[in-house]
This record gives sequence, C-alpha cells and structure tokens, in this order.
Amino acid sequence: MRITCPNCGSRDSREYFYLGAAKLLDRPENGAAAFHDYVYLRENSAGPNTELWQHEMGCRAWLHVTRDTTSHAVLAVALVSEVSR
Repeated sequence: MRITCPNCGSRDSREYFYLGAAKLLDRPENGAAAFHDYVYLRENSAGPNTELWQHEMGCRAWLHVTRDTTSHAVLAVALVSEVSR
C-alpha cells in the first residue's frame, strides 16, 4: 500500500505509523460516559474509513487518510492541521 504524503509525495506504508480511527480527533470535553465511548467503542465497518497516520520515517507530519478497508485503496490524504473538525 502506498500513501501520498502532502509534503514528501508517494511513499510505501512502511514509512508510516498507524494510530487508529480519525474519531480520536473528536475527544469529548467532559462526561464519563462520553469519554468511555470515545476510548472503548469503535466501529469496524468495511468500506471507506478515516484514519490517522504519522509519516514517521519522513517529515513526521500527522495525516488524515481516507482508506477503503476492503481494498486498502487510499482515497484521500490531508494534513491533520488542515482538516476541519
């Protein structure tokens, strides 16, 4: 699988560190029940998903990647700092 870093161009996925679902960007401000759901409840749906990746062996930027989990096709990549929440 190849991911196109906005700073470095197309690179092999072995250069990146996978953090998880982009849901992690939407941390709840308060409430124990909301924080429990944030930490422990995750969807594992097939098809397009948004994920967080870090270009660990490159520019070290955090990326917001939209990837189809059934085919591993990368559909979109943006810097996390440029993604509106």
